[in-house]
Amino acid sequence: MAMPAAGNSYDRIKLLRLMFLSREGDRREGLLLRQGKGWFHVSGAGHEAMAAIAHCLEPTDYLFPYYRDRALMLARGLTNAQLASAFYAKRGSSSTGRQMPAHYSDRDLNIWSVPTPTGSQCLPACGVGWAMQLQAHPGVVLTTLGDAAARQGEFAEAVAFALERQLPVVFVVEDNHYGISTNTQRQNPFRLGLFGQQFVEHVDARHPDRVLATVAGAVQQARRGGGPSVIWAEVDRLSPHTSSDDHRIYRTPEDIQAMNSRDPIERLADELILAGQLTVTQWKSMQNEICQQVDREYAEAEAEPDPDPRELLHELVASAPNFTPPLPQAIEDSEPQRIVDALQQTFRAALQADRRVVMFGEDIQAPKGGVFGMTAGLSDDFPDRVFNSPLAEATIAGVAVGMACYGMKPVFEFQFIDFVGPALNQICNNLATLRWRSGGQWTCPAVLYAPYGAYLPGGSLWHSQANESLFAHLPGIRIAVPSTPEDTAGLLWSAINSHDPTLLLIPKHLLRHVQPAPNPLSVVEFGRARVRRAGQDVTLIAWGNCMELAEAAAQLLDGQIDVEVIDLRSIQPWDQATIAASVAKTGHLVVVQEDGQSCSVGQMIISHIASDPTSFYWLLGPPQLVSKIDVPIGYNPVYEFSALPDVSRIVAAIRLTREA
Repeated sequence: MAMPAAGNSYDRIKLLRLMFLSREGDRREGLLLRQGKGWFHVSGAGHEAMAAIAHCLEPTDYLFPYYRDRALMLARGLTNAQLASAFYAKRGSSSTGRQMPAHYSDRDLNIWSVPTPTGSQCLPACGVGWAMQLQAHPGVVLTTLGDAAARQGEFAEAVAFALERQLPVVFVVEDNHYGISTNTQRQNPFRLGLFGQQFVEHVDARHPDRVLATVAGAVQQARRGGGPSVIWAEVDRLSPHTSSDDHRIYRTPEDIQAMNSRDPIERLADELILAGQLTVTQWKSMQNEICQQVDREYAEAEAEPDPDPRELLHELVASAPNFTPPLPQAIEDSEPQRIVDALQQTFRAALQADRRVVMFGEDIQAPKGGVFGMTAGLSDDFPDRVFNSPLAEATIAGVAVGMACYGMKPVFEFQFIDFVGPALNQICNNLATLRWRSGGQWTCPAVLYAPYGAYLPGGSLWHSQANESLFAHLPGIRIAVPSTPEDTAGLLWSAINSHDPTLLLIPKHLLRHVQPAPNPLSVVEFGRARVRRAGQDVTLIAWGNCMELAEAAAQLLDGQIDVEVIDLRSIQPWDQATIAASVAKTGHLVVVQEDGQSCSVGQMIISHIASDPTSFYWLLGPPQLVSKIDVPIGYNPVYEFSALPDVSRIVAAIRLTREA
């Protein structure tokens, strides 16, 4: 694939050829769809002049496009044959058939995998831009989006973060005046005066010359350290929103006719013919040649192999086993007394071991070091890699995604897991899916960690949540909840050196409990539970804050019922083998969790044991789940402790499974 570098000669006839190739590809996909040879089509008709952007970019620059950028993708170096393969969702396409057409991706060309949720590429683009800046790389990141997506909060967060950090990021808003059927004239944030004009430039982008001139200036500014720009580029959407839409329902014939009269391809062709640079005969010959090429390449793509169902799980997570280096000697030989000590020591060791490690979160710099002191002193010793974030959880998660894609090792903090809501778009739609949706082209080994859970009176609804089941539903993310200093250090070190994204939930109640750690400490693999107490009569599984309760219940029953206590610690993946072996021995199962009962991890474990034809017959009594009642945590401790598991409820569940 040949990629044009910035400074290449700007040949308007070659550009016209490429623009028509894009249009003919769109036309062909529409025809094939009507023939029943496809499932969906997103047109870039009317946006073709944006192809001129490619002439502003170097091969090492990054491009975060959106789904109407077909012509720009061709100009960047993708081929029509590749787009044809993607239309048919073939095994050899950029997503191995996992993404819809027009969801471009190419790791070699630094074209980031397009997500469908509008505007969700903007914060990851900032993550790449920040990584470039931190590594003193003279690159530029350019991201495009539609005008309707400019009303997404994440777009505003991305622009704010780029301005705050003076990142080499250029945002191009392709304003075609419509969000599906809704005219955006009264909704457009630029028409509303939402953004300062000092960093916004407006351009009629129906002609590639104007696109080139405007974008080139913004890219040059970014490349020399002048910070970000926003380009408001007006275009026309000559086709309906997608193949599932008909714009004649909501656009008048006069409106459609006026729009078609501004067709950028016809305008450029007429201009070249009038200037004597192209004859009518040459133009017709070029069109015929391109139509034949498109015919041939779509026929060839149709014959390509479809995806293999046996590869459904390929690249969901790293296919090769993770290589996790041993803990540094300083941690291995330490004996952290508290989880907070283990966190601080491991963070420090990671920052010392690898300059790619960057930390980012609310209030994590000195003098505060986070609201729980988990990063105390780190910004003093590593001021170039430990940073305060804005009060914006989507920014934290989205920037982590982009930074990890660039090859850095982000270790980013949410102040409380309760406030994860604004970040869910990035976690669910980018962090979890990126490897799988790009067939492994893009990986995102970011570490997100957060204080978690209740059992600290006064937290109320939004400082007390245990919500691991929310994330356990997301294929592609590893989740762990340590309950001891040694497991905290071992799991965190594994996470930082992983090939996959990880969410580490830190139980607040245990954060400063003194729990002498064994010596030496060691790496903890994800998917490995730990038998904390051997027993013969009942298997009792817990994790996080509930480990303290589980051990207390087992101790209370000492001499009456011999309870085996297992710390699950790794939620996803989880250790089915250790649990099965224990249940085979005891015949009785109790799971204790701080999360709510419905659709929970505890229910998953019990369902797995009870539904397996082998382990079902090991059960000598009904499995029991002890969990928080399905209700929020109230401010008054009466509400909190009424909702949460306690020792008496666990003891009752153990007796019930034994006696039933």
